[in-house]
Amino acid sequence: MTSPIVRRTSNQSGQSKKSERANSLLLGSRRFAAWAAEITLVVTSGLIPFGIGVYANSRSDLNRVPLNPVLVVTERAIARPLALPVSYGIRNVAWPTNILWTIALLAPVTLSWWQLYLLAKTGSTIGKRWLNVRVVNEQGKPPGLGAVVIREGVGRWTVPISIAYLLWRYSFAFPNLGLFTFLSLLMIVGEGIGLPSRRGRRALHDRLAGTYTIDAILASNRQAQSADGNDRAEEEREDEEFAAVETSQSANLWRRIQQNPNLTLFGVGLTSMTAVLATLIGTQVYIQIQQSQRATKQINSQQFLELVKQLTPNSGATNEQRQSAILAMGGLNDPQSIKFLADLLVSETDPSLLDTIQQALTTVGPQAIPELKNKNQFLVSELESVGSTATKERELRQGRLQRNQRTINKILSVYSGKIEGVDLSRTQLGQSGTSGSSYFNLVLDNLDLSGVKFKSANLNQASFKGTRFRGVGEDGRWDTYDDVMADLSQAQLQQANLTDANLSRVLMNRIDLSRATLNRANLSNARLYDAKLNSTQLVGADLRNAVLEKASLTGADLGDAKLNEANLYAARLGRATAIGTQLSFANLTNTDWQGADLSGAYLDRANLSNANFSATRLTGAVLRSAQMENVNLQNADLSLADLRGANVAGADFKGAILAPSKQDPADQFVQTPDLGSVSAVVQGVDFSQAKNLDAKQLAYICTQGGIHPRCP
Repeated sequence: MTSPIVRRTSNQSGQSKKSERANSLLLGSRRFAAWAAEITLVVTSGLIPFGIGVYANSRSDLNRVPLNPVLVVTERAIARPLALPVSYGIRNVAWPTNILWTIALLAPVTLSWWQLYLLAKTGSTIGKRWLNVRVVNEQGKPPGLGAVVIREGVGRWTVPISIAYLLWRYSFAFPNLGLFTFLSLLMIVGEGIGLPSRRGRRALHDRLAGTYTIDAILASNRQAQSADGNDRAEEEREDEEFAAVETSQSANLWRRIQQNPNLTLFGVGLTSMTAVLATLIGTQVYIQIQQSQRATKQINSQQFLELVKQLTPNSGATNEQRQSAILAMGGLNDPQSIKFLADLLVSETDPSLLDTIQQALTTVGPQAIPELKNKNQFLVSELESVGSTATKERELRQGRLQRNQRTINKILSVYSGKIEGVDLSRTQLGQSGTSGSSYFNLVLDNLDLSGVKFKSANLNQASFKGTRFRGVGEDGRWDTYDDVMADLSQAQLQQANLTDANLSRVLMNRIDLSRATLNRANLSNARLYDAKLNSTQLVGADLRNAVLEKASLTGADLGDAKLNEANLYAARLGRATAIGTQLSFANLTNTDWQGADLSGAYLDRANLSNANFSATRLTGAVLRSAQMENVNLQNADLSLADLRGANVAGADFKGAILAPSKQDPADQFVQTPDLGSVSAVVQGVDFSQAKNLDAKQLAYICTQGGIHPRCP
């Protein structure tokens, strides 16, 4: 067979035009259906294990392990081009979830390659075989793996999606993923429709790979009828004409080159001369830059030595001359001058000169931070070596450390928003239990500290009111991959003031925020794994989608805070105040709320499985459709709580208060609902598998429309 489209004889062609058109339309529909079936199979193979993994991750009885590194790398690789925010740091999931999500990643890839293999060897994928569609090359045979990779990988997906991506990435709609999806589908469908040609309508991917999409049944019938010699001759002649046209088009460039050899040689020579000239100029520029840098370095070294002579104790220079020398040294802005100034800041005792040294280091800016950080750590170790007893030596070293801290404080204040990547890990900029009374408090209010690394730093009692620890990055948009975020993991911020601070998406794993103030702070999507927030003020704070797994919030004030969809797995919230707190859809499995006050809290559709709510106050709480399997509600006050749709299987109601009592006039923070709504509190709730229900509770359940086998 010389062509995938076989012509009929002249006697048959006139009678079959309508049939050919109908078959062509039918083939287009079947091609689209086959493509949809292929995509559905691939997507379903990933969605099914992914969905089961999500369900397994919501179970509280499964051990939790760190997310598979392969999944982490894949997530970040996908997030970068799509400008998606990505999760950093520790992320624990249920152990079956790791396996299932890995399958969800590998299954679509495996199925896609299997379909490509079938297409290369047989001309049909699973979907195409179902719908009698076949792909063949010029000889009417299966296209082979190379052609299939070009057809599917380049033509069908890479070209249309690349065009859609460029249109989306540089348009006003970026980073709206909905529009990108729409553009991608539009480009894929448009590319698949194709353009008309002498041999019928062909898509771009077929043109690139030299393939044809044909009706498998019709092709078989035509092949059976191809015994007519005249038909074969006519078909071969048409094929030769078509091939001649294709060859003539592809040879146009070569013919032009042959016809104009002088012009070709001129172009080659001009290109070569341009390349050589560009190389020579580039080399010369590089040599000049290197020479200039060496000359500048030599001049700076000479100036540095002259300035050092003026600053020696026996130089005879006046105080004003020494101040001028210090400022001049700050202007050199090279490593040796920065180190000298950092050392001089520690050793100098003259107050007027100390102010000048701080001014010079501030002029240097963030480039001085590494040297000041090294000096800070050295001074801290010196201070610890002299013990905690108040002595003159300790006071001297304490004063040196404070000067270092003040200089760092000033640089961070002056260069707000321009200090991305500054590393202050393990520096001491706050109060310490071993330093005794301190005279320095870090104050960085209303600043931009995006991208600063405070990992394991001591920032106790610091003030960050209204400060932003997160920036938009180069694209100028929030919630994209290049968002610049500070690193506060394992930092100490005891009693720090972060009122109205922006800590959204910031990494704060194992941070210590005990007794800190974070009222109205933005902590949405923040990572607070195993964090300490004991007695922390979080009134009105935004913690939506935050990760607080295994965090300690004992005694914390969460009044009016937003924790919708937050992950508080195994968190400790004993004696916490959560009046009016929004916890809808939150993961509260294995949490401990013993003695907490959740009056008027919103817990609708939250997962409270295996949580401990003993002796808690849940008056007026909304628990609609909440998962409350095996929850401990012993001695809890559930009066006026809305339990409609909740799953209370295995819940322990020993001593729990279900019947509403008369409201205390002095109790202002919980509003009693209308009497008409009281009867609906437990209406339709199945208490059949609940534990330790006493006679009074059963009577209330049965009279208010609850379900239990002992109800009449």
